[in-house]
Amino acid sequence: MNRDGLVVTSVDQSSLKKKTAVSSSWILLDREGQSTTLDVDKHVIMRRVQIHARDLRILDPMLNYPSTILGREKVIVLNLEHIKAIITADEVLLRDPMDDNVIPIVEQLQRRLASDYPISQGQGEEEDNHPGVRNNFETGEQNEFPFEFRALEVLLEAICSFLDARTRELETDAYPALDELTSKISSRNLDRVRKLKSAMTRLTNRVQKVRDELEQLLDDDDDMADLYLSRKLAVASSPVSGSGAPHWFLNSPTIGSKISRTISRGSVETTQEENDVEELEMLLEAYFMQIDGTLNKLSTLDNHRNQLIQLELFLCSGTVCLSVYSLVAAIFGMNIPYTWKTGHGYVFKWVVIITGIVCGSLFSIIMFYARHKGLVGS
Repeated sequence: MNRDGLVVTSVDQSSLKKKTAVSSSWILLDREGQSTTLDVDKHVIMRRVQIHARDLRILDPMLNYPSTILGREKVIVLNLEHIKAIITADEVLLRDPMDDNVIPIVEQLQRRLASDYPISQGQGEEEDNHPGVRNNFETGEQNEFPFEFRALEVLLEAICSFLDARTRELETDAYPALDELTSKISSRNLDRVRKLKSAMTRLTNRVQKVRDELEQLLDDDDDMADLYLSRKLAVASSPVSGSGAPHWFLNSPTIGSKISRTISRGSVETTQEENDVEELEMLLEAYFMQIDGTLNKLSTLDNHRNQLIQLELFLCSGTVCLSVYSLVAAIFGMNIPYTWKTGHGYVFKWVVIITGIVCGSLFSIIMFYARHKGLVGS
């Protein structure tokens, strides 16, 4: 039993998967990157982080909630695909830590939080008043980035990288399939492309949900201000409201958020507006651009596939129509005496008209069938 009254258990992966829905496994990571596995029910989690049941329900893997990032009084509730986390100003709670997709995230959090902690240890008294503050020793400037944003950055980087990897895998399968369809149109190749289209649609919807959530968050300054947990704690503990609110500067080592840190020294003020969300906006904007790029890749792949299949269908339909005309011409070109050839010249005109209608109808049926099967866009 630890200082918070929680029973800490050491369980392996197989036992975790056998737990019922009443009990759930979490992993807790503190500022130092130290992890503790917790096997507790939702009521313990609710008491620990002080959130409502409706917020915790968002993280239930049995329920299909959309991608969500919520800022509450003392926590950030994050539900992005398989990443279901609760972030406070001092720790991160991650659900289902033994899931194959979550294990790399736990390792990344441990590395990043542990690497940042020694730097923050040397900040002296000022850091004791404002947790998460770090100095940039190379520039001599004070660069502050709260714990909750360092954790949030790791999770955003993880989900963006995960979806981008799924997109690259889909591209690897899709382009050879499209090339094979170009060289030979067959029911097998068409069915393979149709299945890839279904997979692409599902992945596009997943990427779109994450993108929409980030866009919605970026469009609302109040929602972004709710994510400043450390600042809210500093304001609450300050003798004068707002006088202790620090200015959070972005200091990110990740590939996904290589944002310029050449901010002039004159921008550092002792007091800041509580609704100043510029640095968080820069962080979210970096990952929004990354997820938007992933969505653009899927759109480009889908357009390429549609154009290729439409071209092939147009060519095939045109070939069929010409074949019908050739058949009619061959029949009329035969040197066989017909009684209706004499005095019935108008028959040829009607044959041409009827053949054209049949070919047009056949072309429309082919395209309608292709759209119905999802082979081409509308």
